[in-house]
Amino acid sequence: MQRALTDPEIVAPLQTAAAVDVIAAGKASSAMLNAFAASCSVPIRRMLGIGPDSPPLLPEGAVWETGGHPYPTAGSIAGARRARDIAAALAPGELLVVLLSGGGSALMALPADPLSLEDKQRTARLLMEQGADIFELNTVRKHLSAIKGGQLAIAARGKVLTLVVSDVVGDDLSVIASGPTVPDVSRFEDALAILSRRGGAGRYPPAVVERLEKGARGELPETPKPGGALSHSYARVIGPQRGALDGARIAAEALGYHVHLWPQPVTGEARIAGANYIDAVMRKASTMPRPACVLSAGETTVTVVAAGRGGRNQEFALAMAEPLARIGGDVVAASVGTDGIDGPTDAAGAVVDTTTVARARAAGAGTPAQYLAENDSYRFFDAIGDLVRTGPTDTNVGDLQVVLVN
Repeated sequence: MQRALTDPEIVAPLQTAAAVDVIAAGKASSAMLNAFAASCSVPIRRMLGIGPDSPPLLPEGAVWETGGHPYPTAGSIAGARRARDIAAALAPGELLVVLLSGGGSALMALPADPLSLEDKQRTARLLMEQGADIFELNTVRKHLSAIKGGQLAIAARGKVLTLVVSDVVGDDLSVIASGPTVPDVSRFEDALAILSRRGGAGRYPPAVVERLEKGARGELPETPKPGGALSHSYARVIGPQRGALDGARIAAEALGYHVHLWPQPVTGEARIAGANYIDAVMRKASTMPRPACVLSAGETTVTVVAAGRGGRNQEFALAMAEPLARIGGDVVAASVGTDGIDGPTDAAGAVVDTTTVARARAAGAGTPAQYLAENDSYRFFDAIGDLVRTGPTDTNVGDLQVVLVN
């Protein structure tokens, strides 16, 4: 944030605005709001923060709403209503600054009439259980919302400046926090097709399906599209998803590793992607000097088929265990969420090495295949002490994978 506020393209609209209001939403909202208030050279009229926990320190005069994640809560709705009210009160010549970070879709949520909070919660849960990726999930969210997909900016008569810390592969501004201030290229029919693909529309709340069907028939207004009514809104990624990858590279090089940055984002079904990934990485590592470090980033998905505990990083790591056992040697790998939270658990991810399978067998924990079948990666790693627990980091720039070969 401090770096961003030295950029002339960002500073200029602040200095020329008749008044400045600020809304921060996402896991990093308290840090971003505090940093903006401390670094901004002009007075701020109104400040609103929406995040997962009430912070110990806020700028003087700031209002805070505690929302829910990964599913919205009543606090998410209260925060979204306050945000919309601030935007609607903006006059021509005034500026609304929106500070967005990962998790903003759930933390700032306003169901479109006549949808209920329960409708949105159930829809998000079903999509996640069916393995929907963030692009699919947020396409649906935008078409069930009164604030996402550019609709927050539409409410403002003055200019809107959005500064973003990205948790999305490719840093797509229309996907991060469901793009409340930027144009949206997706349509109602896209959202409806996603429900059909992810379990079938009949599994979702009737009110949700009815809204999407009405929209697909042209009976409801679409989200704002490129080249339309959002010429007054400008957005900039100030913290790209690649930031964690670059930080890990610097740390690894300082420890003496020869580092290779994996060129493709790591995506797909975690249990499949994990096994394929470690095989490909080891082929690359065979050509590298020792000690070698391969780093990658991205975001996988999990299709939930059983009642176990875990998250995409733990499942990804577990899928690497059997291939590593076959490889042997001195190799260790990890997959972690940069927010410190992997699924509905207290772990950020897990570590595996070439001895993981043997150690689990010695501990009576069974085979990785058994736990993958039950979506129970947490219990597997907990039994052998290989969960990574960092605690919440209060931001999210996606997932990070690290493979070390000596």
